[in-house]
Amino acid sequence: MTTLPVVVIVGRPNVGKSTLFNRLLGEQAAIVEDRPGVTRDRFEREVEWLGRRFLMVDTGGWMPSGSALDEKVSRQVEVAVRGADLVAFVVDVSVGVLDDDESVARWLQTTGKDVVVVANKVDTERREVDVWELLRLGLGEPVSVSALHGRKAGDLLDEITARLGRAGRAIDGSARAGDDAGDGAPTDRPARDDAPRVAIVGRPNVGKSTLFNRLVGEDRSIVHDMPGTTRDAIDTRVEWPDGPITFIDTAGMRRRSRVDEATEQSSVVRSLRAVDGADIAILVVDASEGVTAQDQRLAERVDAAGCPVVVCLNKWDLLDDDAKQVLEAEVTRRLGFVGEAPILRIAAASGRGVHRVGDALREAMVQYRRRVPTRDVNRVIARAQQQQPAAAGARVLYALQGASDPPTFTLFVNRELPPSYLRYLERALREEFDLGATPIKMRVRQR
Repeated sequence: MTTLPVVVIVGRPNVGKSTLFNRLLGEQAAIVEDRPGVTRDRFEREVEWLGRRFLMVDTGGWMPSGSALDEKVSRQVEVAVRGADLVAFVVDVSVGVLDDDESVARWLQTTGKDVVVVANKVDTERREVDVWELLRLGLGEPVSVSALHGRKAGDLLDEITARLGRAGRAIDGSARAGDDAGDGAPTDRPARDDAPRVAIVGRPNVGKSTLFNRLVGEDRSIVHDMPGTTRDAIDTRVEWPDGPITFIDTAGMRRRSRVDEATEQSSVVRSLRAVDGADIAILVVDASEGVTAQDQRLAERVDAAGCPVVVCLNKWDLLDDDAKQVLEAEVTRRLGFVGEAPILRIAAASGRGVHRVGDALREAMVQYRRRVPTRDVNRVIARAQQQQPAAAGARVLYALQGASDPPTFTLFVNRELPPSYLRYLERALREEFDLGATPIKMRVRQR
């Protein structure tokens, strides 16, 4: 498959990495807030500059020492740098070179990677004199920029594309072929194809990122026993035996009254956008806590987005037999509106039952993309009307499937059909064509 060169943005916390990422990308993609620790996972997007393309990766702050969560964030940075063709090392010139900056520089020197030092927050001409202090980092001449105001952002992009070109990386819009990935290996290269998008959603701390890492085959998202660790919706494209699939790890969504930080509000918005743009959603429920009212609301939100749902009862291994029976009854009572959605019992931490998720996704995708010949649609509709005619002489004259993703059927009628009869016809189509849990859209046109 094709690959793009990779540029990874690194630096200590709170030097403006995500602001620079958004500036070079040209949109507000990464969450930005004026305090350290907002970015935790690797976040990547494709950038185009003067007809040249590359993949840019935003990372959390690299810290030589800190909490257990800080160490996990740092490990993610190190993994990203190992796969980089160029590293953009961001330093805040408004405060000068700190000990942590020097630690990052020493580490980067050991990686053997090509590094461009980015002197950030050079907001005015008077700040230019401060840039030369960065020479003592031993990584070459810095490039000055103001990520917040966009000053000299074009110069930085020129430097990035020039270095990638000198390194022999294809950045002219037709990326060269890369190595084939093995089954289940994440390629981390966005592609313009029909790979289905699978959003993993749920309340905070129910095991979404752990399941995400199991599915993609590596520690791609930060996993930590603290609610709210994931902030951005993280995409990873995986090559499976049946073809590519893109998994989206989303931030945990809480009740609106509990969302009190600007950062978390941005996270929830991104999660909802991920659901709206997904082909399939995996709703993760903490089996040890049961189906909560918030789980119900999330299921309703996913159902309203019009994509199939796979429900995963995570931490199933923590329940005894009695608790399992209670939970199964609770699922039927509280999530019955999702219809025939698969209900999977898994333990993401150990991997138990996770293999069944892939089978459920494949089946859901087949149903979601199913196309039915017009003659078969009319045959089923005619039989249903013979078995149970509509009231008041209403009748479907002709029917066809106008679209897929999800299956969308258009009914041409002589007069308005009662909603209950429309549901009856939908059920007949679903059962005949084995559409399972996939949503169906029914459009009525009166002649």
